[in-house]
Amino acid sequence: MGFQTLPTTGPFRLENITVPACLLGQPGGLMRHALTIDAGQISGRTDVPAIDMAGALVLPCFVDMHTHLDKGHIWPRAANPDGSFPGALDTVAADREANWTAEDVHARMDFALRCAYAHGTRAIRTHIDSIAPQDSISWPVFAQLRDKWAGHITLQGSSLAGIDRADLTGYYVRTADIVADHGGVLGMVTYPVDGLHDRLRALFGLAKDRGLELDFHADETGDPSAATLRAIAEIALETGFARPITVGHCCSLAVQPEAEAMDTLDLVAKAGLNIVSLPMCNMYLQDRIPNRTPRWRGVTLVHEMKACGINVSFASDNTRDPFYAYGDLDMVEVMREATRIAHLDHSGEDWVHAFLTNPARACGFGPPGFVAGAPADLVIIRARGWGELFARPQSDRIVLRAGHVIDRRLPDYAELDHLMRTP
Repeated sequence: MGFQTLPTTGPFRLENITVPACLLGQPGGLMRHALTIDAGQISGRTDVPAIDMAGALVLPCFVDMHTHLDKGHIWPRAANPDGSFPGALDTVAADREANWTAEDVHARMDFALRCAYAHGTRAIRTHIDSIAPQDSISWPVFAQLRDKWAGHITLQGSSLAGIDRADLTGYYVRTADIVADHGGVLGMVTYPVDGLHDRLRALFGLAKDRGLELDFHADETGDPSAATLRAIAEIALETGFARPITVGHCCSLAVQPEAEAMDTLDLVAKAGLNIVSLPMCNMYLQDRIPNRTPRWRGVTLVHEMKACGINVSFASDNTRDPFYAYGDLDMVEVMREATRIAHLDHSGEDWVHAFLTNPARACGFGPPGFVAGAPADLVIIRARGWGELFARPQSDRIVLRAGHVIDRRLPDYAELDHLMRTP
């Protein structure tokens, strides 16, 4: 037996595997280990057939805590005309109005989920464009897919609307009720607008009254004056909001004066906010000026956040839509690119938590791990260390769910061709 020939029945033990020590609660980097899989779970048994895995790297299945399944895979019919952020906003708005029926959204979301599942993701939070009347179309579709994918991918939904477009005493109250009815998270895109603090207080109130968590897109810009992350932290502290709060992007921190940025991070840490960085999408959009080489990476201050004790994660964000033309909801790709873009190498040995443990904690998904009794949901990679892992796409990886090898064939893009034929 070897890397590609695991048993289909009965308990077995993976000998001579490589795992991150931090996932076993131990200090250090990678270490050799063994795992027994019995009845779909990690077991403490040792009296079972053993397989020498020749040092293969084993990780728990991933958590992708910031995605946009409802936007995914529209690029063939709705390409960003210039790769810019305004180009993405305008193109998505036009496509949403013209094409986002329940059938269209369902087909594209399900396609994306099949990709994520094949790559080894077990849990996803997706943002859902919730500008009326789209909220009444997309949220029921989300609920159908959450039920369909139960036991394969655990799904959470978070509403999405611009802070200046959402009528927080009008239609967004109705949206908040839809979110609550579907067991979702209340979300918002924030940027500098008049009355920002009052708008945030109103949103926090809607969430508190319905017992909802909050999830923000904030400061997705290279403008150093954008400081809505700070405002979110201030309102969280002012109101004593008790539910988890997540904030994504936070790009402008990287171009602010150091003292100002660190002062904001002190508030973020005090407020207990969760931060998620989306390096691939932000590399694509930020500092894009025609005929000019970009001068910065768009990534937020993840190292400084970690040093402040802030719960920092990384996620996929958009997939084949005007906000990001590429991607496949593959968290191995996210790990590889985040490591390169944000210089996670040479900076500690536990960054793997940012793709597994941290997003699970932020969203309330079950913690990943190798302890006895944990689900045997594993990604097995033909790499004996981080260098080998990040050097290749690892398209021959094995994914186990409940101890069984899954079919990793990806769906064909041609399945969506009928949706791309627009007038």
